[in-house]
Amino acid sequence: MELKNIKVSPIDMEARKATDVKPGDSVRVWQKIQEGEKTRLQAFEGIILAKKHGKENGGTFTVRKVVDGVAVERIFPMFSPMIDKIEVMKRAKIRRAKLYYIREKAAKDLKRHMKSEFMNQSPKEKVAAPEIEKEVEETKAE
Repeated sequence: MELKNIKVSPIDMEARKATDVKPGDSVRVWQKIQEGEKTRLQAFEGIILAKKHGKENGGTFTVRKVVDGVAVERIFPMFSPMIDKIEVMKRAKIRRAKLYYIREKAAKDLKRHMKSEFMNQSPKEKVAAPEIEKEVEETKAE
């Protein structure tokens, strides 16, 4: 009994395994979005925080980007047929396997930036200080 080439997935598994994405890379993930009967491609560009389960069938990678001051993270399955292609935009030299510390680092930088803006204001503008302090406390809570 001969086994013929059985195609399990519509994507090229070997090509996807050869895609070398690592945490710290800036990537652009082209995802297929279905709207009614039409299908279009949408790009999600950001930095890879983590890659889990390696090159297994269930492997995933987490991409983070900041849009209008709000951080958005998405987890993409590596071998999903809904992903058209993965482009590596930039490589970074990192020393950790998971870059979850970037979440807190971004919040600290935001607080420092807001505090420095507050110090550079004129005395009339400093009257609105309680509002800025509320915003800083809200970012701490996140």
